[in-house]
This record gives sequence, structure tokens and C-alpha cells, in this order.
Amino acid sequence: MKNILLSCSAGMSTSLLVTKMKEAAESADIEVNIEAVSSDNAFSKLDNYDVLLIGPQMRFMKRKFEKYAEENNIEIPIDIIDTVAYGRIDGDGVLKQSLNLIGK
Repeated sequence: MKNILLSCSAGMSTSLLVTKMKEAAESADIEVNIEAVSSDNAFSKLDNYDVLLIGPQMRFMKRKFEKYAEENNIEIPIDIIDTVAYGRIDGDGVLKQSLNLIGK
């Protein structure tokens, strides 16, 4: 099972995306655990996930997450959610982005 963490300023806008991603994963028979949290809560959760995707409006946080992961010896791919997929609430597209970053 792959663990995917999404983060935005409050975790609200990405929660809709999580629902769509779970539907896409179920349709494709892919076992995943997907959670959306605020950026403040994401730091403490990094060690429990395989990938972190950040909402486009929070792109300025990417370097902070990378620095935190490096300082705490956490190996996790971190990226910005594709802007078009985010805007369209494209669960399948963001799921594929996540799995590609994980390497599966």
C-alpha cells in the first residue's frame, strides 16, 4: 500500500481532490492511503508517507518541506500538484502524478 499526503493552506481544497483520487484508485484496483492536511500539520506526518504533494497556491512551501525532510533524514519525494489537474479536481491525474513520484 502506498501512502500519499496532500497539503494546502488549510487542507480543505485538497480534501475534494482526495475523494476523487480514492475513487480513481478504487477503479484501478490500486491500494493507497491518501490524506489531506494543512501545511502546518504536514511536517509531523512526512515520515509516515511515501510522497508529499503540495497545492499550487502553497508552492512557496516546497523548499521548507524539502529542508525539513533533509534535516530529519526523511526520504520522500515532494512536488507541487499539477495546476491543471488541481483546478479540474482530476483525481486520476493527481493519483498518477503521485505514483510516478513514488516510482510505482
